[in-house]
Amino acid sequence: MFLSQLKSPGGDRAVAARDNDSAWIVPGVRSTRDLAGAAIAAGRGLKAELTARGRGDAVDLAAALAQGRILLPLDHDDPAHLHLTGTGLTHLGSAATRNSMHAKSDAESLTDSMKMFRMGLEGGKPQGGAVGVQPEWFYKGNGANAVAPGAALVSPGFALDAGEEPEIAGLYLIGPDGTPFRLGFALANEFSDHVTERGNYLWLAHSKLRPASYGPEMLVGDLPPHVEGTSRILRGGRAIWEKPFLSGESNMSHSLANLEHHHFKYALFRQPGDVHVHFFGTATLSFADGIKAQAGDVFQIESPAFGLPLSNPLDQQNGEALVAVATL
Repeated sequence: MFLSQLKSPGGDRAVAARDNDSAWIVPGVRSTRDLAGAAIAAGRGLKAELTARGRGDAVDLAAALAQGRILLPLDHDDPAHLHLTGTGLTHLGSAATRNSMHAKSDAESLTDSMKMFRMGLEGGKPQGGAVGVQPEWFYKGNGANAVAPGAALVSPGFALDAGEEPEIAGLYLIGPDGTPFRLGFALANEFSDHVTERGNYLWLAHSKLRPASYGPEMLVGDLPPHVEGTSRILRGGRAIWEKPFLSGESNMSHSLANLEHHHFKYALFRQPGDVHVHFFGTATLSFADGIKAQAGDVFQIESPAFGLPLSNPLDQQNGEALVAVATL
């Protein structure tokens, strides 16, 4: 089952559910967050909450997406209470590209990236409820950086690169008692600046402070252990680069439970009512193949397991001006 958020032709917000080829408006709610809050209050899961509410009017989600009426599948009225975060070096093929970006002059020395990757291989999937090794972690911003499906990913004027990262994101709501509730999973573009990151791995934090998109639909329930998808860049309607990507725990060096623990172990991230979108990483980048996206290109990420494809055009701001701080 899938959930999405959209606007009606008249501009009103709504939540849509889809089961196979049948999609309908969920009665009585305007947001996925409200729907999840009602399920938490009732002590039941999202699927049970949807069953209890019945079905509203039928909806054509593909048409709504084409018309620009699909919103992010989970958001927050106050962008400051939506957190965009992620983990890297989590997939079995993810170390090669990062290692080449951060290569040391001494060929016998492991880069910090490769050391981190090996730590994940050895301790990222603990058994029996144990806590595993912590992964690389990064912050992408708050809801101000969350871009709806179909909307432009804007690269700032100071950026050195504008590259896609096809990933799966976990979508969460923190309950009234501080419990993190995972609502589901969505396709995501964890848009980043790989040239800045390559300049010095300590600039990774800077390279990640970019917009990101996820959706259009949220998969309710468990993540399949093996996920296959395709990432491509369209220029003038034609693909200039295309490559398959893999995700799911079978293709990862960390378990989802371990990645979630090392994010939500911080009380800062367990504030009631907050929304979290956590990106789980990738091993597939056009940057690794020497591709440089340009304004007007369209990033497209799709996977049969996640419903409608995620597409976002690239926009580029011009230049960089000094940001002057005023004194009061």
